Amino acid sequence: MELKAKLLDEAGVIRALTRISHEIIEKNKGVDDVVLVGVKSRGLPLAECIRTVIYKATDVELPVQELDVSLYRDDLEEGEKSTLTTLDINVTGKKVVLVDDVMYTGRTVRAAMEAILKHGRAAAIQLAVLIDRGHRELPIRPDYVGKNVPTSKNEVISVNFPPYDAHVGVDIYEL
Repeated sequence: MELKAKLLDEAGVIRALTRISHEIIEKNKGVDDVVLVGVKSRGLPLAECIRTVIYKATDVELPVQELDVSLYRDDLEEGEKSTLTTLDINVTGKKVVLVDDVMYTGRTVRAAMEAILKHGRAAAIQLAVLIDRGHRELPIRPDYVGKNVPTSKNEVISVNFPPYDAHVGVDIYEL
């Protein structure tokens, strides 16, 4: 893969997550009954960053949970799927904000929604993504977007975020 461009540096990622956090507060008229669910793996640290920004703005510390959606994926073979997907958060009656790094075909989000619905009847499920790159295969649209990046199918978006990466940023690569 060849680096095509740096889309966001650390400051740009923090600005995007701060904007998403304030949009979550505004859309939900506060954060009562809001829970954050980060899609494994980079969705969790992004959700934790959003929780921190929301706490600074509202003095409310939202619950955050990581969700492994591989059990619900329709594009994985049985041997590739996790056998356990649990949530420690009761989602019944809650406004669940799913957090993921990149929105592409919509299949990960569909799997995440199915997993959440297996754990209770949420009042609402909303979606926050750092990067929306288009190319949907399912009619799913994020509620909160850090940056829209129209891509071709031979491009790859790389979100870098600790603890998985040494630095914070978003890059686009050509295959």
